[in-house]
Amino acid sequence: MQLLSPLDWLAFAIFAVSWVGYSFAVDRLPGLHRRSVIAAMDEHRRQWMRTMVTRDNRIMDTQIIGNLMNSTSFLANTAIFILAGLVAMMASPELGARVFGALPFATPPDPTLWEIKIALLLVIFVRAFFELTWALRQFNYCSIVMGGITASTTDPAGFARAEVAAKVANRAARHFNSGLRAYYFGLAALAWVLHPLALIAASLLVLRELYRREFRSVVRDALQQP
Repeated sequence: MQLLSPLDWLAFAIFAVSWVGYSFAVDRLPGLHRRSVIAAMDEHRRQWMRTMVTRDNRIMDTQIIGNLMNSTSFLANTAIFILAGLVAMMASPELGARVFGALPFATPPDPTLWEIKIALLLVIFVRAFFELTWALRQFNYCSIVMGGITASTTDPAGFARAEVAAKVANRAARHFNSGLRAYYFGLAALAWVLHPLALIAASLLVLRELYRREFRSVVRDALQQP
């Protein structure tokens, strides 16, 4: 018996192309990347590190890096809880049958098909966890580099180390964004549990929202102002 129908394969293909294609275009194509809110924030982080060199008091800087680490840690910890729930759901396909039995528009899923759909969610949130924990480590590395920057406008080494700190912070932010995208597309993949058409609609909706926020938002316009 064929577990995945042609519509299921089509929905999965649209989901994969939306996620992988969007990530590749935004992160790897320089012309598109330069117009994104991500690139604008990269420049603001560089400016932050250059300005930090001129400050004797670094309390504000340590608070900023601490806030970045806290938000990243929160999402990484949440991914662990999500993974634990997904493992429990995979081990109990009868749970899916009971849930779908209560919905008037859905039919109880095949146990194997249920496991395939939950496995996709597991893969997505495992990736989110790895991306977010690597981002957390890089923010930690950045804080250490920041601690070695001298507060002197006449020391060239201070500005050189500030540039290193900015590169590490920007790389951490890139992995944070990748982990956050995994969350968004994980929510889209959850729609597959309902119906393949729901997965298609959710994937396109997430794609539209990501594009709007990173290229057409008021925040992006504000950040790109000189």
